Amino acid sequence: MISVENQYGTIEISQEYFAKLVGKAASECFGVAGMVNSPAQGIRAAVSGRDAIDKGVRVRTSGGGLVIDLHIVVVYGMNISVIVKSIVNKVRYTVEQSTNLDVAKVNVFVDSMKTENE
Repeated sequence: MISVENQYGTIEISQEYFAKLVGKAASECFGVAGMVNSPAQGIRAAVSGRDAIDKGVRVRTSGGGLVIDLHIVVVYGMNISVIVKSIVNKVRYTVEQSTNLDVAKVNVFVDSMKTENE
């Protein structure tokens, strides 16, 4: 649960909401083949026997803004820096428009590459 306090009170938004919002925005970007579990999510999925609902997405607060970590798989042969810039811009815009909360940072971790045939 992400909790942010302002002059009107406290805003609480579930991790599941952020996972779906951020995951959808990132996966719609050209060159993204999918999301993957972060190392901690992978351990949790192995212990529980099922995939994490927040696959590849971690959101936390820092200094009044949100910090978003994404773990992605890219399509082989694509320009990774262009893909990452596109993801950062789209995720920041989507989250700020949907929640009216400031996004301080978007960290994108490219964990794997996938050929188009896989």
